[in-house]
Amino acid sequence: MAFDADEEILQDFLVEAGEILEKLSEQLVDLEQHPDDSDLLNAIFRGFHTVKGGAGFLQLEALVNCCHSAENVFDTLRNHKRKVDSELMDVVLEALDNVNAMFEQVRNHEELTPAPEELIVRLDALAQPEGEGVPAAAPQAEHEESESAEDGGDITDDEFEQLLDALQDEKSGDTSSVSGAGSAEGEKESSGDDEITDDEFEALLDQLHGKGQFAGAPAGEEEAVSKEEKPAAKAEGGDDLITDDEFEKLLDDLHGKGGSPTAGGEPSAPGQPSAPEQPAAPKEPAKPKAEAPKPAPKPAGKPEAKGAAAPAMPAREQAPAAETTVRVDTKRLDDIMNMVGELVLVRNRLQRLGAESEDEHMHKAVSNLDVVTTDLQSAVMQTRMQPIKKVFGRFPRVVRDLARNLKKEVNLVMHGEDTDLDKNLVEALSDPLVHLVRNSVDHGIEAPEVREKAGKPRQGTVTLSAEQEGDHILLFIEDDGAGMDPEVLRRKAVEKGIYEQDAADRLTNSECFNLIFAAGFSTKEQISDVSGRGVGMDVVKTKIGQLNGQLSIESELGKGSRIVIKVPLTLAIMPTLMIMLGDQSFALPLVNVVEIFHLDLTKTNIVDGRECIVVREKVFPLFHIKRWLVRGGASPEVPENAHVVIVAMGTKQVGFVVDQLVGQEEVVIKPLGRALQGTPGMAGATITGDGRIALIIDVPSLLQHYG
Repeated sequence: MAFDADEEILQDFLVEAGEILEKLSEQLVDLEQHPDDSDLLNAIFRGFHTVKGGAGFLQLEALVNCCHSAENVFDTLRNHKRKVDSELMDVVLEALDNVNAMFEQVRNHEELTPAPEELIVRLDALAQPEGEGVPAAAPQAEHEESESAEDGGDITDDEFEQLLDALQDEKSGDTSSVSGAGSAEGEKESSGDDEITDDEFEALLDQLHGKGQFAGAPAGEEEAVSKEEKPAAKAEGGDDLITDDEFEKLLDDLHGKGGSPTAGGEPSAPGQPSAPEQPAAPKEPAKPKAEAPKPAPKPAGKPEAKGAAAPAMPAREQAPAAETTVRVDTKRLDDIMNMVGELVLVRNRLQRLGAESEDEHMHKAVSNLDVVTTDLQSAVMQTRMQPIKKVFGRFPRVVRDLARNLKKEVNLVMHGEDTDLDKNLVEALSDPLVHLVRNSVDHGIEAPEVREKAGKPRQGTVTLSAEQEGDHILLFIEDDGAGMDPEVLRRKAVEKGIYEQDAADRLTNSECFNLIFAAGFSTKEQISDVSGRGVGMDVVKTKIGQLNGQLSIESELGKGSRIVIKVPLTLAIMPTLMIMLGDQSFALPLVNVVEIFHLDLTKTNIVDGRECIVVREKVFPLFHIKRWLVRGGASPEVPENAHVVIVAMGTKQVGFVVDQLVGQEEVVIKPLGRALQGTPGMAGATITGDGRIALIIDVPSLLQHYG
């Protein structure tokens, strides 16, 4: 393995191949739905081909072999010699899993585990035209490779090796003459210095590919060009050696312009599909390839020898202008975000000082700083944003595999894939969404026969969508399945000892639906490798809570269910409500705050031994959080009036009694020190506008520990 290769080249391969492999998973599932889409077949072929080329340059043979076998399958498919079916897709997807596993090993600088031999054999069998078994002979392989090269525009490794082998045969004098189809040339002996002549080389190409397959000029024009080129070759080398330009022209004639890894000694444009193939060639002893940089200045002086290149030149000149992006290490973006966070804190401090000052110039300067800081904060957040498509891209494969495993027919519909959110959130949401989507397929969608009896189409639909609402992202996971029965959920809650019968009877339908997030709760009678243990949904709820997000469920029996996730756009800077408990400052995340009001505490009620208040005919449990968070806060005397903040976690709402409301403030979350890490009810700390330290309250954790 060539991990001693240039680290920069390896990183480029990891980035480019990683993007291709992400797309391949989605494209393969899409192909199963649209098996006759030739553009899709070509895109998948190019994907495997590109990864193979990069892996070949790094001498990752196990990765090259697996990609090559998969590539051959899609070469057969795009030549309409075999049809796409579910069994074929199972094998190809298994191959992609192996490629992904090896790719991760490359990323971790580990020794590669080759794909199972049985898988390679199955791929090779699928690469044969339908109805044929083992490949007949080399000529058939040559013919297929030729067609592959014509379609893709690239000379393949096998073709290149055949050319070199034939050259070696010529040098050793094994063959003294070669005749192409339809050619009437006489025998020619090898030149005195044992080098192959131009005519012999052309005839050799004719023999390999047949004259009719050339994409070049007619014979008369080729002779004219050949006569023009030969004197130049003589002048350079003084013998019959083929020159670099002539070699490039032969490849152009064979495969069409732009197919070779280099053209005229110039590097390929960044977007050309052939670029990754360039690294694969150095492992061959290809003299013309190694000397390719030499003739870079020549095309200007010899345009007639490169006639086909003329139309491509303007595009090549414009290519650099198209490169408008630059890759930046995410650590650098995190550092910039931290510095902007510090700037926000300074801005808050200056705003507080400016409000106390009567200097008009001071007010104006602080106002300008506020505008610039807000714009800068927005711009830096945009650089960290990624489309949620990076998460959504894995779900077609997840749904497809799970539906086949459960023998269900499921169609996945996705909306809002271009919705942007913070890169940290993209990574954090990945696992919860996978579990929720699997849950919809397993629990929600019924078997095809059951759906037919209920008057529904055999194929169920799972809809995954995202949209932005203010400074939050809303994610929806919907299915048109069986829905949830509140009575079944109540009965299960009593059976598992979560509620007494009386308490369970008082639960609203919405509260019943939220029971599925309780630890150990499951409505499945039988445990499977997909679900039934009751350990998934509580983990999802905990994870969403850690992201300062909210979960809610809507369901209708027989019609389907809908889960809504609401998360902030970014985790770095958070809008909060600043409150005072005694003389200490605390920050409540604004996403949890529902409403604020002033309350006469003498009008509270006791329900089930807990203090409650009734507001607009709704009952809210009341908590004096000062008693939990401030030393000596549990004083016996209770004030007659106080501020109450109603906070929400999912569908549950409670009231917090606070001493003073300071106002809304954007804060930068700072992690707690090692001594305070894991403190119940605390999400972190921040510096307030007056320079004091305030703790940020984690509402779910606070209630779980104290309430």
